[in-house]
Amino acid sequence: MQTGFETLNGQPFYVRCWGDPSLPPLLMLHGFPEYGGAWQELAEQMCHRFHCIAPDQRGYGQSWAPQEVEDYATSKLVADMAALIDRIGAPLTVLGHDWGAAVAYGLAMFRPELVSRLIIANGVHPVPFQRALASGGPQAAASQYILSLRREGSEARLMADDFKILRALFSAHMDLGWLTGEQLDAYKAEWSRPGRMRGMVNWYRASPLQVARPEQPIPMPELPLERLHVPQPHLLIWGADDTALLPEATEGLQEFAPHLSRVDIPGCDHWLHHQKPKEMAAAILSWLEA
Repeated sequence: MQTGFETLNGQPFYVRCWGDPSLPPLLMLHGFPEYGGAWQELAEQMCHRFHCIAPDQRGYGQSWAPQEVEDYATSKLVADMAALIDRIGAPLTVLGHDWGAAVAYGLAMFRPELVSRLIIANGVHPVPFQRALASGGPQAAASQYILSLRREGSEARLMADDFKILRALFSAHMDLGWLTGEQLDAYKAEWSRPGRMRGMVNWYRASPLQVARPEQPIPMPELPLERLHVPQPHLLIWGADDTALLPEATEGLQEFAPHLSRVDIPGCDHWLHHQKPKEMAAAILSWLEA
């Protein structure tokens, strides 16, 4: 693994890389509450075919972490990674998980010239997800934590008692058997960096997503549907036991991604890249060769 800082739009971002730089690049975008190092297990399975590139995104790890909510607007998060792609060379394959999927979709939709192929792992397109959240159904119930995280001071609560609440949120009835020992120590070190927890939570505060209360549907917000299409070949990989993102959050995705393929991986959940990295790599490579 190679590491170093890149200056993107005038700010420092920490980037990890695996594999030969002469190989085709694969940009790997982590979600909450992770950091670029979360991709190590998968990158080790992919680096014979790709130069795997995993930045700490804005607010995370060793990258720039402004403290104002407005600094986490989706357009700014996408601009960070667009600047990195400009450094690497476009177009390239982008892989996103969780919140990293939001940035990956943003790149594919709003900067399509930068993205040749889009891979999403347990992440959601904004339209099917907002539909599910507005309905007041199971996904809205599963996403009530978003409202809690948006409250002022939530970062202090997440950090209290050795990150007790954050670790419980991380689990949410899912398998955290992989988050122990040195791995857990590494996560705690990243969470403990000054200002990072606020930066991480600001992704939720800045998001325009509207979350209904359970069984209390709200009107579907108006969205620029004509701008939210994915023109690239698109692979969705799904950990079947995810309790944070439910199947209804992907219903209708094909309306916006005409070149969609989907692979469900049994025996794993939201953290599939830690639990089943070999199976996830096999799914990606099989899709690329099809």
